[in-house]
Amino acid sequence: MRNVYSVSQVNRYIRNMFSEDYFLQSVLVRGEVSNCKYHSSGHIYFTLKDASGTLSCVMFAGRRRGLSFRMQEGDQVIAAGTVDVYERDGRYQLYADRIIRDGVGLLNQRYEMLKRKLEESGMFDELYKKPIPRYIRTLGVVTAPTGAAVQDIINISLRRNPYLQIILYPAVVQGEGAAPSICEGIRTLDAYGVDVMIIGRGGGSIEDLWAFNEESVAEAVFECQTPVISAVGHETDTVITDYVADLRAPTPSAAAELAVFSYDQFQRDLRMYSEQLEGSMRSRLLQLRQNTDSLKRELIHLSPASKVRDRRMYTAQCLDRLQAAMDKKLRECRQKADQQERLQMRMDRKLSEARGSMRLFAAQLEQRSPLAKLSGGFGFITDRDGTAVTRAEMVHTGDLLNIRLRDGKIETAVTHVETGAQ
Repeated sequence: MRNVYSVSQVNRYIRNMFSEDYFLQSVLVRGEVSNCKYHSSGHIYFTLKDASGTLSCVMFAGRRRGLSFRMQEGDQVIAAGTVDVYERDGRYQLYADRIIRDGVGLLNQRYEMLKRKLEESGMFDELYKKPIPRYIRTLGVVTAPTGAAVQDIINISLRRNPYLQIILYPAVVQGEGAAPSICEGIRTLDAYGVDVMIIGRGGGSIEDLWAFNEESVAEAVFECQTPVISAVGHETDTVITDYVADLRAPTPSAAAELAVFSYDQFQRDLRMYSEQLEGSMRSRLLQLRQNTDSLKRELIHLSPASKVRDRRMYTAQCLDRLQAAMDKKLRECRQKADQQERLQMRMDRKLSEARGSMRLFAAQLEQRSPLAKLSGGFGFITDRDGTAVTRAEMVHTGDLLNIRLRDGKIETAVTHVETGAQ
């Protein structure tokens, strides 16, 4: 028996088929608006129809920025969005992201819609912009092989740098097949490995430049690993690739100026840098020599031999100071010895004079001494206490007396005292 599936399984299977179809993920549908309802939630439900069919559509409230006017019954519009299946009801519908009026500035509306879409996806973000190398050897150019644009790029590039290698990819830049040709040129030169790539063409109408407003070209520029310069039309012309590219040039000639460095200026810069380098090296060498000389002097000052010489010099100075101090002390000692000698001489002279005076005084004293008188038969009488006895009444019978003579002393006892005798 064959497999039996539930309704939800069938709806889910059909939805998966829709989600895997690349064409239905981003589609533009032209039709007449009918059954248009603005829901209180902000969603817009409507139907697009033409002479042979209808398509259910919805624009959620979060996508209302993609609608710049209020839709009404009978409006001819172009809706951009995704066709998907609503599983619960088992029906497919268009989930619209942007809606524009049909027949009124269609290309401008498509341009604005794509610009807004790519900007919201982040393809214009500066974070993804690659810097343009200052010095390049190979330049890739994606443009028409004939015309003023390619000649301007070649002439200006080779005038600025005659050694530059230019690789041209002859692309179709207008009409049917232009967008795939430009994309193929970008991918081919990116794989070849050029240093910088210029994509562009000369001026024209918006229809002529439209290939550079295609989403496929914008994606090819965004995915390119080589830095890309967009140079489409004149300075006032602006295309989608200008926003996606790493750098926008107002004209193809300006793109060549921005991409290719001037070889003559490069030579002048080299000479200037060489002179600056030589000057810096000379200045640095002079500074290093000065530092070396300073370190040499410091090393000599800190070397053991220098320290030994310094110590010897210090020792010699100390010895000189010590010898000078000793000589000074010796002179002082000699001066003191001379002073003492002169003092001793004065003392001896004084002593001699004193001895002479003393001998004179001794002679005089000897003449006046009682002993001198005692030598004439006189004696000096004292009692036992040493008191001189000058009168008879000072002694009594039996007292012991001492009689001092010139040549000795006599101890005697008093046997008789007589006072008043002559």
